[in-house]
Amino acid sequence: MVTTLEKLREKLQAAQGGLAQLDMYYAGRQPQAFLSPDSKAALGNRLRTLGVNFPKLAVTSIAERLQVAGFQAFGSDEADKDLWRVWQANDLEEQAHLAHVDALTYGRSYVIVWVDDAGDPLVTVESPQQVTAIHDPATGRLQAALKLWKEDDGVTTNAVLYAADTITRLRGKEYSLQVVERIPNPLGEPPVVQITNKTRLLDLEGVSEMADILDLADALNKIMSDSMVSSEYFARPRRWVTGLEIAEDEDGNPINPFSNEQNRVWQSESPDTKFGQFDPASLSSYTQLVATITQQIGAISGLPPHYLGLNGDQPPSADSIRSAEASLVAKVIGRQRTFGRSWAKVADLIRKVQGAAVVDYETIWAAPDTRTPAQVADAAAKLQGIGVPLEAVLADPMGYTPSQIEKIHQARLAEAALTQPTTPDDERNAA
Repeated sequence: MVTTLEKLREKLQAAQGGLAQLDMYYAGRQPQAFLSPDSKAALGNRLRTLGVNFPKLAVTSIAERLQVAGFQAFGSDEADKDLWRVWQANDLEEQAHLAHVDALTYGRSYVIVWVDDAGDPLVTVESPQQVTAIHDPATGRLQAALKLWKEDDGVTTNAVLYAADTITRLRGKEYSLQVVERIPNPLGEPPVVQITNKTRLLDLEGVSEMADILDLADALNKIMSDSMVSSEYFARPRRWVTGLEIAEDEDGNPINPFSNEQNRVWQSESPDTKFGQFDPASLSSYTQLVATITQQIGAISGLPPHYLGLNGDQPPSADSIRSAEASLVAKVIGRQRTFGRSWAKVADLIRKVQGAAVVDYETIWAAPDTRTPAQVADAAAKLQGIGVPLEAVLADPMGYTPSQIEKIHQARLAEAALTQPTTPDDERNAA
C-alpha cells in the first residue's frame, strides 16, 4: 500500500520537469534563446543568447498590481489591525508578492502557518519546487502536504509531512528518510494553503500565466536571431569583381586579393577588371513578422500595446492607457478573487495558531488600475461628500494600508487636540 509520504514524494518528483521548463522561460533561458553555433559564428561569437522575455512580462504585469492591503471580517467595516501586525512581522508585504509571482509562473505556490520558538505565528511562503499537496477529490480540501529539500551537501534530504493530526519531520537520504520528530497538530487540518492560479474548475494544480505564449515567444526569439544574423551579414555592402585572375596558395586554395578592412580601396592592374556592388538586403520583412507575433502575444496575454512597445513614437494619452489596460485590469481582478480566498484562509490559520476564535475573513486589495493622484483625490472627496465613512475612503480609493490608516487617525486626533480651544477651567487644571 502506498503511504501518504510516498504519494506526495512521487507527485513532487513528477512535477519537477515541467516546473524547471517554466522556470527557464521566466528567467529568459529557454532553449530558443540560445543561438545556434552557426548563428554565433556569423555574429563573431559576440552574442550567446537573445531572449525577448515576454513570458516574464506576462507574469510581472499582473503580480505588480496584486497588492494585499489588509483583512477584515465579513460584516465589519474596519480592517483587523492585530492581524496586519502579524502580517508585517512575517514580512508578508514582500513575501506575498513572491507568492503571487510563483503562482502565476508555475500555476501554484504555498503558504505554511505555524508558530516560532516564542509561540508567535510564523508564516512562510513556499515554492512548488519544494512543496506539494493532495486534496480530497470530493470536497477539494487539502488533506496533506509535504515539503522536501536537500542540504548544501546535495545528499542529505529533509522533509516535513503536514497532516490533519500530526506534523512529522524526517531526515536522511532521499529514498530512506527516517522520522526525527512527531509534533501533534491541534488545528485539526494541515497548516498549509495552496495559492492556485486557476482558470477552470478542474485546474486543481493551477495553470502558468505564461502557458499560452511560450510557443509564440520561441517564434519571436527565432525571428530576432535570424534578423541579427542578417543585419550582421549585410552590415557592409557586398561587392563583386570580374576579370580578375585568382591566385592560389601551395595547397590550391584561392587567395583573397583584397583586404577585409572597411577603409581599404580595392584595386587591380588589369584593365579588364570590373567592380560592382549588390543591392542591400531589406530587413523590413523581419520587422513586420516581429510586429505580427508581438501583437498576437498581446492579444492572448492581455498585455496593453505600450507594454509591448507597439505604440511607435507617439506617446499614449492617459485615457488611452486606461482603455488599453482594461483587459489586464480585468485579469488582475479575477486573480484577486482567486487568490483572495487563499489569503483569507491564511488569516484564519494565523488566528487558529494564536488560539483565538476563528473569524471568516475577506482580503482587502489595493486598486489594480492606473490612477493619477488627482483622480484618486477627486474620487475620495466625492465619496465623503455622499457620506461614505473616512476609513472606507482611505482604504478605497486612496489605497492606504491598515497601519497607514491608523497613523492618519492618530495624526488627526493629535491635530484636533492642538486646535481645540481652552477654557479658564482647563488652564486652572493645567496649572
